Amino acid sequence: MVLSSGNLATSQGVIAQIKKDIKKGATENLLTVGSLEEAADYIGEINIMQQEKHTRGEINYEASFIVGGQIGRQKHEAYLVYPQGNHITTSKDTPFLQIGESKYGKPILDRIISPGIPMETAALCALVSMDSTMRSNLTVGPPIEVLLYDKDSLNVSKRYRFEEDSEYLRQLHSSWDDRLKEAFGNIPPIAWSKVWDQAKEKNGIR
Repeated sequence: MVLSSGNLATSQGVIAQIKKDIKKGATENLLTVGSLEEAADYIGEINIMQQEKHTRGEINYEASFIVGGQIGRQKHEAYLVYPQGNHITTSKDTPFLQIGESKYGKPILDRIISPGIPMETAALCALVSMDSTMRSNLTVGPPIEVLLYDKDSLNVSKRYRFEEDSEYLRQLHSSWDDRLKEAFGNIPPIAWSKVWDQAKEKNGIR
């Protein structure tokens, strides 16, 4: 699985080169790498090459990628490949990776995602994160694709696509919106005057 974000020309160039290398049987391609980390290195090199190919003046042609999956019986992994070609992977302190528009949808991921979380819960959390992003950034929208991979299955059987007219997306948006308003309504009210009076009394101010 390869996800991309950033400059469209660079992203398309990288994907096209990946497909070309596989088709012509290049010595190094996604079908010959020995590990997911090697796959991340390979994509990082192509990413740099494509950026240099398109760079003109100060125009930004940067793109980021997430590559994930499993090779044979090796550990299933995911890597975030930066525009500079370097990469990071998940860890106990970084249980998820994110690219693209992240600031609006990240809070829900930070609060819910943790190591060992059920995959279905993680998928639902990702959809809620996307809903929050779409609510705050009109340039982000359906279709939304979700892929769930079962460890050691070496098979993609759980892949879903939600179009703009998806009834499930509508229900998810409505439910999340209602629950947020309900939670906000249950927050303890601000008692500035009481807190201020207590602080003054404690400090001996009259």
